[in-house]
Amino acid sequence: MTPPAGDKISISQGKLTVPDRPVIPFIRGDGTGRDIWASSERVLDAAVEKAYGGQKKIAWFEVFAGQAAKDKFDTWLPDETVEAFREYLVGIKGPLTTPVGGGIRSLNVALRQMLDLFVCLRPVQYFEGVPSPVKHPEKVNMIIFRENTEDIYAGIDYAPGSDDANKILAFFEKEFPKEFEKIRFGTREKAAEFWKQVGAPEPTDVMVGVGLKPVSRSGSVRLIHSAIAYAIKNQRKSVTLVHKGNIMKFTEGAFRDWGYEIAKSYFGAEEIDGGPWCQIPMGKPGGGIIIKDAIADITLQQVLTRPEDFDVIATLNLNGDYLSDALAAQVGGIGIAPGGNINYITGHAVFEATHGTAPKYADKDMVNPGSVILSGEMMFRYMGWNEAADLIIKGLNGAIASKRVTYDFARLMEGATKIKCSEFGQNVIDHM
Repeated sequence: MTPPAGDKISISQGKLTVPDRPVIPFIRGDGTGRDIWASSERVLDAAVEKAYGGQKKIAWFEVFAGQAAKDKFDTWLPDETVEAFREYLVGIKGPLTTPVGGGIRSLNVALRQMLDLFVCLRPVQYFEGVPSPVKHPEKVNMIIFRENTEDIYAGIDYAPGSDDANKILAFFEKEFPKEFEKIRFGTREKAAEFWKQVGAPEPTDVMVGVGLKPVSRSGSVRLIHSAIAYAIKNQRKSVTLVHKGNIMKFTEGAFRDWGYEIAKSYFGAEEIDGGPWCQIPMGKPGGGIIIKDAIADITLQQVLTRPEDFDVIATLNLNGDYLSDALAAQVGGIGIAPGGNINYITGHAVFEATHGTAPKYADKDMVNPGSVILSGEMMFRYMGWNEAADLIIKGLNGAIASKRVTYDFARLMEGATKIKCSEFGQNVIDHM
């Protein structure tokens, strides 16, 4: 993997310095990723050319992960790929195959953890004309800050019946006997009693999977601080802390409490009507922004029934996974949902397609490239290339309004013409 001629993006005191010809590592992706990247790269290059008239240009640096890396280097995630993202700070990737069997559980999660990309940033907005299952998708305009490194996605879980799981159960039984009783089938006796009741000749082995859900103050502070800082910078109206603290009081509940603490101590927020909701006073940066909280299950209802009540959302990993995909469905589906994984402290960021590889459509030039195109738009805004980002939004709006779209939209849009993935990319360029 040899980098092209170009310069490195750097960071100093939290501020990125982006040269006119930055080297940007990219992973083409597996399955449909090949078609999507070919179309998206043309759109991104065209936006930069039109915005800056040749003064700026991306030096694309192809690196490998997933099936392509396995075939080429006999490893799913080469060290050189991780090192490229680490060295050049900002990159982009298509969808990747998740390896079956042992080793890395998810290449996406592995990259996030190796580079400590603690924010999963998922903007959710509606483009006029996109088919939607809800009556007023235009009311959905949210930015989700999903914590990326902790919660159950830390990957600390053990298989039922394994030596490790049984060691943890034995430790728990010895040190926390009262809590151990809450594990419904944590002993052979309890398992045997159940199988006897139902009359099934099942073995009475202890088969309990065990997982750990770490939620730290440090991890919560950096996520929530980033969300509030984003809301201030982008003149948003509120930040909602989404949690399940009514049940998980010392993990999800702590996340909520730390959120209010951060709002007050770092941003000068003051309680409204005795709290816990609070607001940054007028006269301070972000004056008027409300910091509030909502239980996760109620939030999933209210983003459907009252989407205008939500703006910036800060939440833990699992809640964020549910929320971002549910909201993507409201505005047209995961096929056009972008994502970014960011460490605002080190400057590292990897922008990505949020959908899967869809292997049955691979190399057929038919899928929607919108997710990677919009991830590129996010990347340009992160780099400060807002003019290029604005052109992408303009082009995408125009392409969708023309009703010349890929099959996923065409089958649901009245009077639409179905075009190829590559043709849709050109349609976006034509409407910039």
